[in-house]
Amino acid sequence: MYVQHNAMAHTTYYGNDMSMDQPDFERARYYALERLRQELSSHLCYHSFAHTCYEVVPAVERLAMMEGVNGEALLLLRTAAYYHDLGFVEQGTEHEAVGVCIAAEVLPQWGYSRTQVQVISGIIMATRIPQTPQNLLEQLLADADLEVLGRADCVSRSNLLRAEMAVLGQVMDDAHWYEHQIRFFRHHRYWTTSACSLRNLQKQYNFALLQAHLMRCCSVSQV
Repeated sequence: MYVQHNAMAHTTYYGNDMSMDQPDFERARYYALERLRQELSSHLCYHSFAHTCYEVVPAVERLAMMEGVNGEALLLLRTAAYYHDLGFVEQGTEHEAVGVCIAAEVLPQWGYSRTQVQVISGIIMATRIPQTPQNLLEQLLADADLEVLGRADCVSRSNLLRAEMAVLGQVMDDAHWYEHQIRFFRHHRYWTTSACSLRNLQKQYNFALLQAHLMRCCSVSQV
């Protein structure tokens, strides 16, 4: 079983008090938001500007606060959150790797060091499915990116994902969609204690709801 790192050990490792000039986070943030706002396809109704700005970023900031992450570690985590889906402006597949390339290209001009960019790259790649985060910062963004699985609006948000996938050529009928969602839920876990405490109960309810939807589909098909 994966053993998560202690938050204090993690933040000490990356350094809460920076000895070097602090990167210009606001410029890095503005760049990512403007590209998301202007260049994302309108067909991306789930992986949208709002998903990054109003879902993932607030979620990762909330989880980071609960886990005691601050200083440089928090700055790198927040930067990764804004860049984690930026690869979608160029392509729909392997977007995490594309986002890493964009980050590596642009972040140094705003004062991010090579080591900091490497940390950010690892955090971004931790959102790739299946998730395999290797440290606390990676766990935090992985949990924030899929926080929706444990929210009350999970079903409505998943309908947007279904519509997005259909536009990209992955069309499923109701039964196959619910089977797909159930498999995803079964293989998913929250990595941080904070995400587990906030989201696991609602996630269990959402899972039961999906199972009920699937049973209803199967019953109708047998009539």
